Amino acid sequence: MAGVAEPQNRQGGGRPHHLQARGPPPPPPPPRALIDREKTCPLLLRVFTKVGGHHTKEDFATRGKEPKKEVQIYTWKDATLRELTDLVKEVAPEARRRDAKLSFAFVYPDKNGRFVVRQVGTTHSQGMGNARKQDDHKALSDLSFQIGDYLDVAIL
Repeated sequence: MAGVAEPQNRQGGGRPHHLQARGPPPPPPPPRALIDREKTCPLLLRVFTKVGGHHTKEDFATRGKEPKKEVQIYTWKDATLRELTDLVKEVAPEARRRDAKLSFAFVYPDKNGRFVVRQVGTTHSQGMGNARKQDDHKALSDLSFQIGDYLDVAIL
């Protein structure tokens, strides 16, 4: 039988080992589409910050009565959590603390119109040198961000 080796267990009494042929390795993930920020119109991202934890879905339940601490940022879907961290630090003094951690969540309505708060990543204010979290490099598009979603940032 070509492609499959069937060595017998030489110790006696055991079952034969079956080695299966492996196919080719899976293809690498597709590269992130680069956005030409000079030619592509940015989107308006409504960012809500809160010290100590995330807002609840009830905080977003009534349109026009969203949480008060809001920053509006013009950005692109290829913006990374590190870029957004640096922008939040410009407007939220608590996020500038050396040991501050920022937790990001998308806020959007589900199919029934009720808001969902879904955590998508965490960064450190100072980037932690070489120990930067993988989340620093995650882009909004990598995290399934949809235009119109809110971004909730918990400053911990």
